[in-house]
Amino acid sequence: MCPKCSGMSGVLFLIFGILFLLRDFGVWDVWNIGAWSVLFIIIGLAYWGSGHCKDCMAMSGHKKR
Repeated sequence: MCPKCSGMSGVLFLIFGILFLLRDFGVWDVWNIGAWSVLFIIIGLAYWGSGHCKDCMAMSGHKKR
């Protein structure tokens, strides 16, 4: 991943990590989504995004179709 995509993935992990921490402490209980589901969605979005990113494709040596 390029620095831009890894930074965006890190921000998503941080945001959802804080939200789940608040849910665990009982401060914010708006949703009922499992942590594993969110983890797989974030990872899927990160891979999908890096597959469409010009910088990531250039770093991996692949040409964009």
